[in-house]
Amino acid sequence: MALTDLFEKKTVFSLEVFPPHTQVGIENLSKTLVDLKQIKPDFISVTLGAGGMAKSEDTIKVADFIQNDLQIPAVAHVPGLYQSKAKVTRLLDDLVAHDVKNVLVLRGDAIEGEIPVGEFNHANDLATFIKEYGAFDIAGACYPQVHLESASTVDDIRYLKKKVDAGVTHLITQLFFDNTHFYNFKERLELADIQVPVEAGIMPCTNKKQIERIAQVSGIEIPKKFASILSRYENKPEAMRDAGIAFAVDQIVDLVSSGVDGIHLYTMNNAENAKRIWAATHSLFEDAATEKLIAH
Repeated sequence: MALTDLFEKKTVFSLEVFPPHTQVGIENLSKTLVDLKQIKPDFISVTLGAGGMAKSEDTIKVADFIQNDLQIPAVAHVPGLYQSKAKVTRLLDDLVAHDVKNVLVLRGDAIEGEIPVGEFNHANDLATFIKEYGAFDIAGACYPQVHLESASTVDDIRYLKKKVDAGVTHLITQLFFDNTHFYNFKERLELADIQVPVEAGIMPCTNKKQIERIAQVSGIEIPKKFASILSRYENKPEAMRDAGIAFAVDQIVDLVSSGVDGIHLYTMNNAENAKRIWAATHSLFEDAATEKLIAH
């Protein structure tokens, strides 16, 4: 069953992890993933750096472990800006060889001093290429607060529609801290007749500097309520962790009760935080699944 089909049956709950840069880190991530299996996520996505395929073997190794050892669907990130068609083909061949049949297409972040290859200037170019390759269910990224490089909201939605028309079957949002941005974004999708499932990307804040850095790079608004949490607890790690998890849970409760297609949790490779969030919200997902079952 394609991952996209899951959205018809339930409110999806998925996770994202990233491959560490060291072998010890990879081994620790394997332990984290075994721990995460307890919450039975619908899938786990694995990142791949935008700058090249040099570390793609780590992404493949982690995706293989998720898919085949843990028996959880794995989604491999595929950035295109600095890749050639030949390199992407080799990556896809390797993924198929490990029975990983789900990918997330990304243009990839621009890197200062690096020159794009020019074969995948936009994510829709990559989606078209992978769809022609066959074998894969293709997810795509989207930006409730508009991609930093988009000229306007209209321009942002226009490129997103191109992605969907090129073969993207479901979308995962960039993280956000104000659900109003997500609801407004969903209205824009409806007006543009973009009718694929959309997962809301949520990241629990446990480190002020990390969140501020991500927000600055990505153009994410930090709402007043969230800024107050960061300011009050920045030097109190346990309190910051509790407050950050509570804020994420509050976002998820609001989104699920409003009928979101799914939640994609950016775990930062922290199993304990993910498990605490799941423990506080799993009954909501079960209730939503029951409602969909009755509706069908």
